[in-house]
Amino acid sequence: MQTPTLKRRTDLHLARKIWHMGAVSLMFLCWVFAPEKTSLIILTVAWFLFVPLDFLRQTWPALNDWLVHAFKPIMRQTEVDRLAGTTYLITGVMVVAFLFPRPVVSLTLLFLAFADPLASYVGIRYGRDKIFGHKSLQGFIAAYCVCAGLSFAYLLSMNFEVSRSLIFSLLAGAVGALAELIPLGKVDDNFSLPVFSAMGLYGLLYFFGFFSNVF
Repeated sequence: MQTPTLKRRTDLHLARKIWHMGAVSLMFLCWVFAPEKTSLIILTVAWFLFVPLDFLRQTWPALNDWLVHAFKPIMRQTEVDRLAGTTYLITGVMVVAFLFPRPVVSLTLLFLAFADPLASYVGIRYGRDKIFGHKSLQGFIAAYCVCAGLSFAYLLSMNFEVSRSLIFSLLAGAVGALAELIPLGKVDDNFSLPVFSAMGLYGLLYFFGFFSNVF
């Protein structure tokens, strides 16, 4: 079976972005509306269904060819002989879900769902000023605006004071945008973005005293 030609990182790849936003949005809805224990069980089952299979295809060419053809619309060329971005994403979400409190996980999932794909879209279409590798100033600004807006909407939905929510959101936007922008060696940003976002958000929420209102 001939390996198909897949999209590259520099392509718009709208199908992948829609898939990414939809899948992570479902994680967010599950985390918000289902009991925490149920959400953790669902996430763990998803990890065990996908990640071992992704590792197995690295040593089983026939399985790899079948999966590449099956997931052609959302796979990148670089993932043919490497772990898929979904493996890093779901592992990063697992780390965040088991280590951080519920509000941090919820906001992190929102950042992951929308900041990364929208920043990538803006960067590819309009990114003229490069900052780190393929990352651009225009993509960074898009990520900042998305993360700040999501933070503000989320805190308002939890009845936090408007003025404090606004200040928090302006800072949270920087946390999400920097987590999307700054590379960590060869670590996939699908892993580094949720982990670093969660760390920064936890610090901000603690500093603003929001945990006393949440728990």
